[in-house]
Parts: sequence; structure tokens; C-alpha cells
Amino acid sequence: MSIEDKISKSAGQVTETSPRHDLLPGEYLAAHGGPFFELQRRLGLLHEHSLKTGRRALLFVALAWFVPLLLGLPRSFLAADTPGSYLGDLGIWGRFVLGIGAFVLAEQQVERGLRIKLGQFLKAPLIAPGSVASFGDAVTTALKRRDSRIAEAVCLVLAIAAAVLAFAHTHTATVSSWAVEVSPDGNRLTATAWWMVFVSQPLFVFLLLRGLWRHLVWAQLLRRIARLELRLVATHPDGNGGLGFLAGYPNAYVLFIFGVSAAIGAAIAKHLLQESLTTTTFSMIATGWLVIVIALFAYPLSAFSKPLAELKERSLLMLGTQATRYQRLNERKIIGTNVAAASADEVQQQADDIADPTKQYETTRKLSAMLLSRTAIVPVAAAALLPIAAAGATILPYKEVFSVLKKLLLL
Repeated sequence: MSIEDKISKSAGQVTETSPRHDLLPGEYLAAHGGPFFELQRRLGLLHEHSLKTGRRALLFVALAWFVPLLLGLPRSFLAADTPGSYLGDLGIWGRFVLGIGAFVLAEQQVERGLRIKLGQFLKAPLIAPGSVASFGDAVTTALKRRDSRIAEAVCLVLAIAAAVLAFAHTHTATVSSWAVEVSPDGNRLTATAWWMVFVSQPLFVFLLLRGLWRHLVWAQLLRRIARLELRLVATHPDGNGGLGFLAGYPNAYVLFIFGVSAAIGAAIAKHLLQESLTTTTFSMIATGWLVIVIALFAYPLSAFSKPLAELKERSLLMLGTQATRYQRLNERKIIGTNVAAASADEVQQQADDIADPTKQYETTRKLSAMLLSRTAIVPVAAAALLPIAAAGATILPYKEVFSVLKKLLLL
């Protein structure tokens, strides 16, 4: 049985231990599984072979944003530039339209991207025969964590806690708005605000935390794979020992990161409408957020730096040894003896008896132990920065904002 067959068999055994028994062997479906997925499946919002992200995105945005709009009629339709209007609240647009919509739409992109990356480990194959069983165990563990009821329960509890904080913040407002009516007798939340507290805000936070948890599960899977015996090649043309395909996985999260950034950018813009902002402060905010995003993806990819560095070191030593032998043989062929440490006992072999390792040596020297490169992460970095830049543009000149954005993307 070939290595590929063994891996596929192991992957098939992995899927049999998960709640979904009809998946193709070897597929890691990041958006499937878990109580929330099962709830949506039973409601007919999706099924095993189609996430129906477009339809669900419209439905969730309607629940989080359009229903409160209707509950607030006719006040909801006040001009967007009217103080305290629902349509003019940037935080509402950022979280409940762009944020929730992006989170749901990202599911298909994330699932496809991660499945392809994991599949490459099987197709190459990069897993050594002795590590096939361990690879299967790693995927099994990841699937169990993906489907964890406890994890989603924690996400739900934190979402409810966020709703409580939203209620406390809204109820203590000092100025009347779409959310609260301030009067001498006490503040009173509107129907729109109650819906936002009990439905919109918990839904946004839950989808955000659920997405982050599932990325953490993927990150731990990669870090566990990095500890296995891998069939890496120092002279691989991708410059990463054959792991170059993995460097682009963060781009599967472009929509998800955009959704988070849209919510952050809207909150910043809402705050900045009443405050001043300098270019230095804006640069610090944008840089800080970009560092957080990069760290999110650097965490799993950094696990492969050690095996790649060891591969480079061992390969250079072996190729260096081969190069020494080749060059000494070539030297004897040309001048009849070795200039340094010549020995009469050395066998007079022809230089072409040993292959010239020069090209392999030079290629190996260029091997990078870092999978997270600038070119690979530019799309997700742009998704992280554009909403922040849009927020900054509400106060700062466009040229200054563009200059900061350009510098960060070119780092």
C-alpha cells in the first residue's frame, strides 16, 4: 500500500470519528460541525453539501440590522446626518451589516482554503510513513475541537455578557437617540435598542468568537503537524522546503478580517467625529491593528520555522561535504594532485564520478525558514487596513491616510 493510500485511509478513519459520516476522506471542513451548524441545518438554512453563505448572510444581516430598522419606524428613517439617527450610526453599519455579513460569507472561503492546504500534505505527500497515524490523530483531535459544545457555549456566554455591557452603556446615555429616550423620569430604551441588545449584538459577538475559536483549532492542528516527521526538500523551488503552499493560507480569512476591521473602523470613526486625530496617532492605531492581525497568522506558521531551519542546516552540511569531495577530485584531475593536504593514498578518481552540488547548495542557501512573507499576506493586510483607513479619512486628509496605508503595506 502506498503512502498516499495509507494517509487517505487514516483520513477516512478520522472522518468516521466526527459527527459527519458522509464527508470525503481527508477533508477538513472548517465551517461544518458544532451545535450552531446543526441548528442551522435543522432549520434548513444550510446542508452538508452547501453552506448557502449568500442566503444566510442576507438573513443574518436582516435579523441584526433590518428588523431594528423596522422596529424604530418612523424615527429610523430620519436623515443619516441627523444627530442620534439609526441610519447615521456608523457602529451599527460596521457591526451588523459589514461585520455579520462578512463573517458568514467568509465561511465558504475559509473552508475551501483550509481544505486545499491540508490536502496538499496528503497529495505531495509531505507526511513521512511513520507519521501517518499521528497525522490522523491530529486531524481527529482538530475535528473534535471544532465540534466542541463547550467551546460554542463559552462563545455564547461571552456574547451574552457583551449584550449586558451594551445594555448598560446604552441605558446610561445622556442624550436621546434611536436607542434611548432620555427624560427627567429616567432613561427608556426603544424597541430597536432592545432588539439590538438581545439579538444583534449577541449574534455579532458570537459569530466573531466562533470564527476565532475555529481558527485557533486550525492553528493548533498546524502546530501539531509541524512536530511530525515531514518529507521536506531543501532545494524545493518554492524556497520553503515544499511548504510554500501553506504561506498563503491567511488569505482565506480576507473576508473575516475585513468584517472585524469594519466593526473596529466604524467604532473609531464614530469616536473621531467628536475628537481630533493626528497622523501619528492614526499611524499607531493602524500599525497596532496590523501587528495583531499578522500575529494571529504568524502563530501557527511559526511552528514550521524549526523544522525548516534544521533542514537547511543539515542540507548545507551534507552538500558542503559533497562539494568538498567534488572540488578535490576536480582539482586532482586538472593539476594532478591536491594543493592542500595531498595524500598519496587518495584514489585517483575522475571528477565526473561525483555530481556537482553547487546549484543545490546555492538553492539551499536561499531556503527561508519563515513561511509568513509580505507578498503572501498583502491581501489580508489590505483587508485589515482599508476600514481603518476609511475611518481615519473622516478626519485626516486623504493623502496622509493613503501615505500611511501605503507604507504599512510595503513593510
